[in-house]
Amino acid sequence: MPAPSLSDVSAILCVVLILMVPLAGVGLAFVNAGLVRSRSAAHVMLASLCVFAVAVIVYVAIGFSWQGAPGGAAHTLIIGGKAWNWIAAEPFFLRGLRLDFSAASLVLLLQMFSVGLAAMIPLGAGAERWKLGASCASTILLAGWIYPLFAHWVWCDGWLSQLGAQFGLGRGFVDGGGASTIQVMGGLSALSMAWMLGPRRGKYSSEAGSGAIPAHNIVLVLAGCMLAWVGWLGLNSAGAILFNHSAPSAVVLIAVNTTLSAAASALAALIVTRLRFGRPDASLTANGWMAGLVASSAAAAFLKPAAAILVGMVAGALVVYSIDVLEFRLTIDDPGGAISVHAVAGLWGLLSVALLTDAGGGSRGQWLAQVIGIATLFGFFLPMIYGLNWLVGRVYPYRVDEEGEWQGMDLHELGAGAYPEFVVHSDDFSQR
Repeated sequence: MPAPSLSDVSAILCVVLILMVPLAGVGLAFVNAGLVRSRSAAHVMLASLCVFAVAVIVYVAIGFSWQGAPGGAAHTLIIGGKAWNWIAAEPFFLRGLRLDFSAASLVLLLQMFSVGLAAMIPLGAGAERWKLGASCASTILLAGWIYPLFAHWVWCDGWLSQLGAQFGLGRGFVDGGGASTIQVMGGLSALSMAWMLGPRRGKYSSEAGSGAIPAHNIVLVLAGCMLAWVGWLGLNSAGAILFNHSAPSAVVLIAVNTTLSAAASALAALIVTRLRFGRPDASLTANGWMAGLVASSAAAAFLKPAAAILVGMVAGALVVYSIDVLEFRLTIDDPGGAISVHAVAGLWGLLSVALLTDAGGGSRGQWLAQVIGIATLFGFFLPMIYGLNWLVGRVYPYRVDEEGEWQGMDLHELGAGAYPEFVVHSDDFSQR
């Protein structure tokens, strides 16, 4: 398949949109930092910066060679008389790639930011107990192999995208802005880290059950939501142009749908918490906003505005109940709500492609294509993520020791707190 080309207008617009994407990472870092206790806030922010740095370097060095770009060189397997594209065959360190306005170079630029965003998502689940060095080691696995392999299957003529051409399953697996490759992949990494690390000390007890550990700065969380919104406008729009061949004019529809989904999701979360708790919960409403952005990523280019509102409403309600089930029933400690916001809402977004859009001509086969993609994430990539991190964790333990967790990650790993003029330990933690 020849490499697709972009018009000058599309290329210039893509560059502008891609340069908005880092704001999604800034917003996510603010959300994660605000949702933890004050004695680990600086650690979360530094970890966000470090894993982003590791991700982009590893991705450029080796990850892009496995992912490639649409129309690029790839290895194929012949199964049942049909050729299945399974991995790219590009040289390491971008050798031979022209860094200009070519489609391949723009894919590289967008994916550098995307893999960095995916690497930041698990920090929300591992906060307050995940070592800085360990989070960087996990990022090497994600950016160097796990993310590029699945992104190739979805976006770069890989076998999931070929399900339509090979078996008539609609358009094959469809994901316009990274609901699967970035969000669900990051959410499954978050789930793996939460399982491996275990809950924070003091979170659960046999007498009191789950103990509430409130966010230390909800203003920072809400500010992060607004920054993330701007970044998501670029992420969804650039992804649609580069991977779904949308026209530049589609950016208007994508921006409208992305905004409507986030707005409806936040309001749905606010209403649900108001009905359940007697007053709205700011942190869950913020998670609802983020969940709406995530859910919009798969289908923003295909939805009608009314459908985008429905996608957001469902995402907002889902995230509230998902956080409740994970925390209180499954005793999975996820301080930032990363599993619910990114994995659960991302899965709903992928299903909405078949349920609420005419992608694939409204065929029943589109349902099956989306389900196959989701099954691949859970059946193949979740065990891979957990298994590889488990192996690394045997050599380099991921969790900080008890003394470090009591001190707070800021003091223990960085030697200084984010708020040195304030006392950051309550009586519960000053008496051991």
